[in-house]
Amino acid sequence: MMKLTKKRVVLFLLFIFPLICFLILSTGKNNFTKLPLATKNVVDISTINPSKTFKDHISVVCFLGNDMNTHKGGFLNLNEKIYKKFIDYKKFQIIAIYPKGKEEEAASLKKQISAFTNMVNWNFIAGSEEQITNLHASFKSKEQLTNFYTFKTFLVDKNGNLRARADDLDKKNRETLGYNLNSVSELNKIMKDDILVLFYEYYAAFKEKNKNKADRKEVGV
Repeated sequence: MMKLTKKRVVLFLLFIFPLICFLILSTGKNNFTKLPLATKNVVDISTINPSKTFKDHISVVCFLGNDMNTHKGGFLNLNEKIYKKFIDYKKFQIIAIYPKGKEEEAASLKKQISAFTNMVNWNFIAGSEEQITNLHASFKSKEQLTNFYTFKTFLVDKNGNLRARADDLDKKNRETLGYNLNSVSELNKIMKDDILVLFYEYYAAFKEKNKNKADRKEVGV
């Protein structure tokens, strides 16, 4: 009986378990499709702060507005559900834009977020009213700025394009350009998944590029 049990365990480890792993990985790979391009060539953040850029980064963009204290819950959600999940990913950044003259409020919000967070990839950037309005307008979102604030946060790819899923089966009336800062489930389930898809897209492109290079070397090109 003991020998029979051991044989079953060995059989499982050698054949059945690897097959299960393969099926899981294959299914996961097939589920990763490219995240749709929503708006091409949005205004680059370098027009507001020359030391920052959307290029070669995956950027989460939020608009803090004139009354940050009232809306701070959404930014804390963004920190907990998105930033902390991707802080170790290369080229990931959060761009938090606020109106000039609100430096004290921005510093206070940053202090609250940084209590238990490494702020290395959080970027608080002050802009003029015109600059903020132009940046948001380039996203072509249906949600308008109110006092230079919106509850939507946006995902910009490394080429400076706004990305978003084409639809949402659970919430068909949800505007797809942006994610609701006040909805923990939307950040945790929808936005997090979309960012993972975008990272996988770049990873797959990188692998394909290296594969093509290796193929060319083999044929002497």
